[in-house]
Amino acid sequence: MHSVTRATHPAVMTATPSAPTDRFSDDQLRDLLGLVDHDVSADPFPVNGLDAVVFVVGNATQAASFYQLALGMELVAYRGPETGHRDAKSFVLRSGSARFVLTGGVAPESPLLEHHRRHGDGVVDLALEVPDVDRCIEHARAQGARILVEPYEESDEHGVVRMAAIATYGETRHTLVDRSRYHGPYLPGYVERSSTIVRGDGPRRFFQAVDHCVGNVELGRMDEWVDFYRRVLGFTNMAEFVGDDIATEYSALMSKVVASGNHKVKFPLNEPAIARKKSQIDEYLEFYGGPGCQHLALATGDLLATVDALRERGIEFLDTPDSYYDDPELRARIGEVRVPIEELKKRRILVDRDEDGYLLQIFTKPVGDRPTVFFEFIERHGSLGFGKGNFKALFEAIEREQDARGNL
Repeated sequence: MHSVTRATHPAVMTATPSAPTDRFSDDQLRDLLGLVDHDVSADPFPVNGLDAVVFVVGNATQAASFYQLALGMELVAYRGPETGHRDAKSFVLRSGSARFVLTGGVAPESPLLEHHRRHGDGVVDLALEVPDVDRCIEHARAQGARILVEPYEESDEHGVVRMAAIATYGETRHTLVDRSRYHGPYLPGYVERSSTIVRGDGPRRFFQAVDHCVGNVELGRMDEWVDFYRRVLGFTNMAEFVGDDIATEYSALMSKVVASGNHKVKFPLNEPAIARKKSQIDEYLEFYGGPGCQHLALATGDLLATVDALRERGIEFLDTPDSYYDDPELRARIGEVRVPIEELKKRRILVDRDEDGYLLQIFTKPVGDRPTVFFEFIERHGSLGFGKGNFKALFEAIEREQDARGNL
């Protein structure tokens, strides 16, 4: 059981949520993402942060509208046939420091169309911003990584970007980006593009950053990829969940979390475990057609206001039974948080506390036709964890959805 540390993380009791703010200071972002101090000089593969999450989707034009209307993101850049890139359309959207790139094939022979046929909508690239692409590639090569793209430069009137790419699980890659000499809207070849969608009077920004990105891999491959991130990217082991930590009556999985030195980039890695029925990891691997990025956790400064706004825009969340909130053990373990638990119950938000503080979290249903990619929204108050105390409730909620789809 996690200890309660209200002395170091005092509760702020408020009856109703406030609207999310648009700008966060460095200290606020540090608290928002649970960052820690880190000596970059001793890091063989220094990572400044997550540069972009790149999706391949079936219809990028419509997906870009959905992410603006439903998730409140801002369109900032575009590349497509009108800009001389005839093979595909790409829309770049931002929310705080989070950057999504939605790409869809245009030309009938585009390999993006075949990728989408195999996998459906999904993440193909977790791009990392680094201060020295060549140094990182040299280290990665020495550690046995598969180099997909050797270091190269692209430039336009906004400056120069240096990039390279390495392979990770499945068909996912990490593009390494040094944009220290670039001041354009995204990358050379992209033009600035502003949102024209009006979203009403709600809060302008529903999340501020990507907290973590979860990858699902095949049975027996998790430790292999944990070792990859430790050797190649210099990541550290942050957490491990096995056995009863992460099992229900019917299904089970195993999970380990690796993170960059400052915890700005966090990658939980899951694999299925032997159980009575099919786990959510098994379902993902089947419908995605192999390993891939299962969900993205998006950090917000006010989860209650964010959930209220997203529900108004049609986002569907997993349900949690009343018994979760009425459990006296939960209330004793959690202690006081910034809002009454009845407010969390009303919105079906989960809450967990560890030795460093507490967090609030909620999970969407899959956002596409296939039961693969979904989102988590998370609000941290000191906690560096991932809601271990909520795993059973979460997985039971996912199992109810799997059962309804006939996939349990």
